[in-house]
Amino acid sequence: MQLQEILFSQGFGTRRICAGLIQHGHVTAAGHPVTDAAADFETEDLRFCVDGVEWPYQEKAYLMLHKPTGTECSRKPSAYPSIYTLLPPPLRQRPQKGATQGVQAVGRLDQDTTGLLLLTDDGQFIHRMNSPRHHVPKVYEVTVRHLLDEQQVSRLLGGVVLDDDPRPVRAAACELMEETRLRLTLTEGKYHQVKRMIAAVGNRVERLHRSRIGRLELPPDLLPGQWRWLSAADLAALAP
Repeated sequence: MQLQEILFSQGFGTRRICAGLIQHGHVTAAGHPVTDAAADFETEDLRFCVDGVEWPYQEKAYLMLHKPTGTECSRKPSAYPSIYTLLPPPLRQRPQKGATQGVQAVGRLDQDTTGLLLLTDDGQFIHRMNSPRHHVPKVYEVTVRHLLDEQQVSRLLGGVVLDDDPRPVRAAACELMEETRLRLTLTEGKYHQVKRMIAAVGNRVERLHRSRIGRLELPPDLLPGQWRWLSAADLAALAP
């Protein structure tokens, strides 16, 4: 693939902009400076640098982000900064066939919810992770206002009725950690589901943190606001 096409596919601007970056000496590929925009490279395992920043070629982008509190999972936030401002421009500008450009959040977390958030430009991956048919477990660490008891835990496991669905909604697992903390596992993602389930048993969520999706844990060294590429092992941990 021509180098200008590689940069274009990775979100570095239009083909003309990408050609200019190369011709003006801003790009190295496979460890060597390149000024010929039409130079061909094999994309497998290719790493290139733009203005000294190294990038791996990714046919599709798969990321994890440690979402901090006070951010919205929207490109047009209403009251808080967007999570997309935490990503470098190329990830926000990756071209797609549809109208939307760049990576998208796989589901959403409320502005005051922290923790593991996946982002990608792979529409099939988004559908697979969000579809209730695949029962991808999502684990939340929940701090509540009032003391918890086994009766509340039993109700969460047995099912509670939310106001928009007559069918009981159940937690796949629920573990009492401390007097006001529990670990809750869900396999579907309704609007404000954790908060509404906790309210249905007579309590209130004070803090909410997503620690795991599938078998993928939020790494302890990934600080709030930081992101990283998903490895092959990470993607395998997300497989059903």
